Amino acid sequence: MTDDADRHAQKMAKKKAARDKIMATKTDEKGLIIVHTGKGKGKSSAAFGMIFRCIAHGMPCAVVQFIKGGMSTGERDLILDRFTDICSFHTMGEGFTWETQDKTRDTEMAQAAWEKAKELIRDEKNRMVLLDEINIALRYDYLDIAEVTRFLSEEKPPMTHVVLTGRNAKDELIEIADLVTEMELVKHPFRSGIKAQIGVEF
Repeated sequence: MTDDADRHAQKMAKKKAARDKIMATKTDEKGLIIVHTGKGKGKSSAAFGMIFRCIAHGMPCAVVQFIKGGMSTGERDLILDRFTDICSFHTMGEGFTWETQDKTRDTEMAQAAWEKAKELIRDEKNRMVLLDEINIALRYDYLDIAEVTRFLSEEKPPMTHVVLTGRNAKDELIEIADLVTEMELVKHPFRSGIKAQIGVEF
């Protein structure tokens, strides 16, 4: 080996030893409260990636969509077509709030979605439950943030993962979460006049 290659190998060996030492201390497992928020694209996409991981590992899971209506999306169509035996899918919203323009109806739908969400989370066979766009329902006070955080803190089974998506996650939710990712908007084609496209947005 050259001196440069030898130095690199020694450096990587030290890094591996340090990493192995850290990993040896990480032995606990628990059901996580996971929040995907921020103005950037990819919050629901990343969450569905975890749902498909669960499906691939044979782990029962569930999805509740709080805002999105009956519009066809790739994730929804694939799950309903092929994976209903392992992933239950519930589209409970009727569209984005600026489309419905009916706060009373939106609140009723969000409350119904939350009741379904609690039912699915309480069922310990579900290893992961995705609450898609719940942060929007919380932002507009369709749901009580105190009730949501209390339920997740006190009633979520110990090994159940719950993923909550949507912009403007409330501070109270971030406080109790185990994992929070904020998607940052750097550039988006919508600003250049490009509409949402199949395979990218839905």
